Amino acid sequence: MMSELRKRMIHDMQLRGLSEKTQEAYVGAVKGLAKFYHRSPDQLSEEEIRDFFLHLVNVRRAARSTVTIHLCGIKFFYERTLGKQWLTFGLVRPRKRVKLPVILALEEVRHILSLVRNPVARTALRMIYSCGLRLSEGIHLQVADIDSKRMLVRVRNGKGGKDRDVPLPEKTLEHLRAYWAVFRPRPWLFPAKDGAKPLSDTSLQKTFKAALRQSGIEKKASIHTLRHSYATALLEKGVDLRVIQEILGHKSPQTTTIYTHLTQKTVERLHSSVNDLMSEL
Repeated sequence: MMSELRKRMIHDMQLRGLSEKTQEAYVGAVKGLAKFYHRSPDQLSEEEIRDFFLHLVNVRRAARSTVTIHLCGIKFFYERTLGKQWLTFGLVRPRKRVKLPVILALEEVRHILSLVRNPVARTALRMIYSCGLRLSEGIHLQVADIDSKRMLVRVRNGKGGKDRDVPLPEKTLEHLRAYWAVFRPRPWLFPAKDGAKPLSDTSLQKTFKAALRQSGIEKKASIHTLRHSYATALLEKGVDLRVIQEILGHKSPQTTTIYTHLTQKTVERLHSSVNDLMSEL
């Protein structure tokens, strides 16, 4: 993309309050379009945009998330920056695939954590699981975000740029105090080796994956699995779905309802119903 166009688009995104990550993704989508045609995107026709999306879907067989980010970024550029209202953007509908997340039992989480040697990484992973945090939320926690009087954790600038408070379990606070007594981190609760930056998401994910392999657990889990497992465990304990939605910071309640399919009680009720139904078969 021409530098002047890029500046205009970035300024438009800043005015709309889009996060830096979203801005990078949108600019990357438009850059991909320009690279595909080897031309500046402001010179492309609506027909060429349509052909680009057909290529993404039919030739590249791009994942739904990839098509979606390209659609959002390119649509923003043409509608907001160039002022073009093209029908093509209303026609693109990425295929929706509902995939149930992998869930780890509490015993499995405990086993994985026991295999993490680095105390900073181990405490960060424990925090992410016990508070239902996203990876980026966990590594960017600061010491000041822990409210031990109200037993809350302030999650700043979560998805959508929103702050929220989540419950701090007593056991987690015990581990945090033991960790603090040794390391005295500041301002980041889980700093990298240089102390100036928080742990990187890449290094923490690698640490988790290494412990997972060592554990012998064959589930395709990631750090985000800890968040799914937390939500499912709360649901099994009878916590209201709307409360879980608030804790997780989900904008839509539909995002949270996926966990209703995953609880052990749901499975047990289903087995009971099927057994009753088929008892005389």
